[in-house]
Parts: sequence; structure tokens; C-alpha cells
Amino acid sequence: MGRQWLHAKRAIVNEKKSKVAGKMTKEITVAAKLGGPDLAANARLFAAVEKAKKASVTRDVIERAIAKGAGLGGDKSSLEHVVFEGYAPHKVPVIVEVYTDNHQRTAPEMRVLFRHGVLGNAGSNKFLFDHVGLVEAYHPDTGTDLEAAAIEAGANDFEPLTADQNDDIPENHTGARFITGRSDVHAVSTWLKDHGWTVVTSELGYVAKQFPELDEAARIEVGEFLQALEEHDDVQRVWAAVK
Repeated sequence: MGRQWLHAKRAIVNEKKSKVAGKMTKEITVAAKLGGPDLAANARLFAAVEKAKKASVTRDVIERAIAKGAGLGGDKSSLEHVVFEGYAPHKVPVIVEVYTDNHQRTAPEMRVLFRHGVLGNAGSNKFLFDHVGLVEAYHPDTGTDLEAAAIEAGANDFEPLTADQNDDIPENHTGARFITGRSDVHAVSTWLKDHGWTVVTSELGYVAKQFPELDEAARIEVGEFLQALEEHDDVQRVWAAVK
């Protein structure tokens, strides 16, 4: 029985690794589709490729994903960008970004996932969020002045980011999320890279304007709901009004 459990445990770990690698590959494809295949000119693609390398995604897989997204060769991307808006339990606003090759399959699956929440109509809650650029990065100097870095990089705002909040931030490093204008993501990412920062995320996203008050039990329930959304193969990003 012990050996059977060991094999089952390994299978679960391998399945999770495969799912993570699949999401990273799709992110590379999407980034190349949106911003082109040049890593130097596409901050989102650069960050996605670096993250994939750290997760041991092979060079061939990365190159195929870039080519597919950029429409190079015969394997062109047919991914459709779909945004679902709704509410998690306890009326927490949620925006879910999906990239799918079959919208007719994904839409009913999303409705099932929202059975404990509310799946709204188009435009139902985007007004509760700011649509902005987001750059997450870390610096080896623990004494780095985040405010000065934000100003010099051209970001509109910043917030500290720890290893507990983002697995890509190493311990004993200064981490931060820089909030930028939507057209300034690449410029901010480039400045940070040129000044000793390692950029782990560079993208457009949504930041909630207000956050509902939740007790511990409610936070757990909302967290489980959001986790179920994120585990869906087609879901690329989940934005929620949760601190």
C-alpha cells in the first residue's frame, strides 16, 4: 500500500508540474501574439520566457510557443481572448482572463466553476477595477529605495512584494509591484532590468478600487473559489478584490 501511495503522490506532483508548464507555454504564446517575438522589445514575453526557463521548460518548447504566437511557420495561434466578469462568494468582484481555442467548450465550464458565485454579463463589474500596467520585480539589495525606483522608472505607484506573496521573489531580496500606465509597461520593465532588477511579471491587468471586508472563514471560502478558477487549463489570469 505504501508503494501505491508513493506512486500516486508522484503522479499528482507530475500532473501539477505539467499543468504549470502548460500555462507557462500558453503565456509565452499569448505574449508573442500580443507583442511580437522579439524578447528585447516585448517585456511580457521576456518575463514569461525567463519564468519558463526556471521551471525547466525546454528550449524547443519555448521556441515553438513563440513561433506559434507570432504566426511564424505553419503552426499559428488560434487562441481567443475571453474575459469573464462576476463575483466570488461574499460579493467579491472577480475578472477572469481566458485564452481558449474553443469558446463553446470553455464558457459552460466557467459557468460550472461559478456555481458558488455569480457569473455576470459583459461590463458587469469592470468599473470596480483600474485597468493598468503591472510589473513585478526583485532586486538583490535589501536596502533599495522603492519609491525612488518607481519614480525613476516612470511608474505611477508601487507596493512592496514579499516571497510569501509571490513565489518568484527570492528570500532576502527587495520585491515590488510597480503600477504603470497601460502604455508604459515596456519602458518601466526596461528601466528596471537596466538597473539591476529581475522582472518576473510584465503585463496589463486589473487592480481593485475597493476591497470588501472579509472574516477568516469568508477569506478561506473565497480563496478556494479563486483557486478552482486558476486551476482551469484555459484560465490565464484571475483578478479579484482580495488583499
